[in-house]
Amino acid sequence: MIELRELTMADTAALQRIYSRESTRFLGRGPMGAAEARRVAHDAAASTIQCPRPVFTLGLDLDGDLLGITKLHLDRPVAALSYILRADAWGKGHATEAVRRILALGFGRLGLPEIRAKHHPDNPASARVLIKAGFVPTGEHTGFTIYTIWPLQNGRLLLPGLPSCAQEGRPISWGVQAT
Repeated sequence: MIELRELTMADTAALQRIYSRESTRFLGRGPMGAAEARRVAHDAAASTIQCPRPVFTLGLDLDGDLLGITKLHLDRPVAALSYILRADAWGKGHATEAVRRILALGFGRLGLPEIRAKHHPDNPASARVLIKAGFVPTGEHTGFTIYTIWPLQNGRLLLPGLPSCAQEGRPISWGVQAT
């Protein structure tokens, strides 16, 4: 079972494996080097004590193995979600599970009114992840397809897999397993 967890400095080697040439080919950036991995791990750990917290950077952990990263960016006009997985973890539902869990954080505990995400048009797997999680395409910007999700539509909860406590209006801890 995938768990979302805070990153630590011990995750720097795993970050480099996640941000490989294959995994970053649609992101407009290259693979992550050691210095950048240390900075990312440091910044993720430092953000946990910031108030308000600008970014939730959470690792996708499967039995102690860091498979990917998901982020919820609150430092933008509209909250934005991003994710990346190691290539050997693709196609197993891990990204969809991680996206659903970080949506539970955003719409549950944080009470966000909407969350956006984007993907490169040449990456249809990312589109499938977003659509399975409940996002809808809402436009294009700088060569990327933009998706948006809202917690409610016509008074009904849109998020499949959101813990029942969210449906009852109670706060959610992001560490709680989705049911």
